[in-house]
Amino acid sequence: MFNIKIKKSFQRRKNRVRSNLDLKKYPRLSVYRTNNNIYAQLIDDINNCTLASASTVELSFKEKFNFGGDIKSAEIIGKLIAQRSTKLGVKKIIFDRGGYLYHGRIKALADYARKYYLVF
Repeated sequence: MFNIKIKKSFQRRKNRVRSNLDLKKYPRLSVYRTNNNIYAQLIDDINNCTLASASTVELSFKEKFNFGGDIKSAEIIGKLIAQRSTKLGVKKIIFDRGGYLYHGRIKALADYARKYYLVF
């Protein structure tokens, strides 16, 4: 019973956040996190395709670091997704935090993406 309420409230937050985004202007940086990993995707909603992605389950990340569920890992993924998007020529994006609070790992990823020249 308790778990269903948490899932419903998360889905409600996620829908509320996404409904306020203007997805037609710029690509969307979508963030998904678990206890052990964090994932980021740059999505073009007009053409329905993924432009770039970065996550802590990639082999290049796993070779250097053991754990992907901390703030340091989120900072690295923010830097990596920013570098991959600037290679594609994408500077302006829309940040989609999903149903997660803008705090901790989500904030760290966003701050490092901004630090490495993404504008949102």
